[in-house]
Amino acid sequence: MNDSGHRILLGRVLGAIGLRGEVRIESWTEPRDAIFRYQPWTLRDAQGNERACSGVRGRDTGKHVLAIFPEVADRDAAEALTGLEIHVPRSALPPPAPGEYYWADLEGLRVRNVEGVDLGRVSHLFSTGANDVLVARDDERERMIPFVQPQYVTAIDLEQGLVTVDWDPEF
Repeated sequence: MNDSGHRILLGRVLGAIGLRGEVRIESWTEPRDAIFRYQPWTLRDAQGNERACSGVRGRDTGKHVLAIFPEVADRDAAEALTGLEIHVPRSALPPPAPGEYYWADLEGLRVRNVEGVDLGRVSHLFSTGANDVLVARDDERERMIPFVQPQYVTAIDLEQGLVTVDWDPEF
């Protein structure tokens, strides 16, 4: 597992459900049950220990995404999976549609406003429910910029490694 720089976090195990070894997982794929298409997974615990896992089956119940891991047959074994992150190689994901981006592809890009002021690099993105937010960090500060195109995010150039934003550097 030496491609850790090129892995994408797709979800995490939330906890056991029932007595037969099923777990609830949080999936950031669309649709949520598409996470099962991208196996094998690399499971990472809070200490950074990793292991490969394949053959996970599951379904979206509407309320939860439920998963059954191979060799997990009871609640105790399922509870031991709680908190594990689910990573896959970036190469396992299909190319994004034109005008769409995987968040992981934006992380590390330079962020510059329309006036040419450098605002740092994309640290990460997160969802608020209302809209996504791009976090740009430099040595001095962190800026949270709504990921709303084209109002605030005016251009993304993956080849140049640049995100252009219409954003006041003082905000």
